[in-house]
Amino acid sequence: MPRFDDVTKGVAFGIGVAILIPVAFRALAPVLKPVARSAVKNGILVIEKGREIMAETSEKIEDLVAETQEEMRAKRMTTEEDIDQAPVDQAEQPGQPDDQSNVRNIVNE
Repeated sequence: MPRFDDVTKGVAFGIGVAILIPVAFRALAPVLKPVARSAVKNGILVIEKGREIMAETSEKIEDLVAETQEEMRAKRMTTEEDIDQAPVDQAEQPGQPDDQSNVRNIVNE
């Protein structure tokens, strides 16, 4: 159990600090205000630079996505043109009998 002297010393120390903090703050205010202003200014500059970097990065990513989509469209168009130009099998030609259907007809008869 703490002694009464320790509690008294603790309370006295707390009261002393509570009185000295405002006095110290008033004495240091002329020095602290420019330091605080400088810190806020640097913080704003860092935020603005961060926004600029994020905007540039976002623009680069958008350009990359657009280029990739264009490449994919071009590849799709090339593939579709190849399919359109591919020779048609005899089985797919209209008016031509399907060889497999003839074989089935003969086997089934």
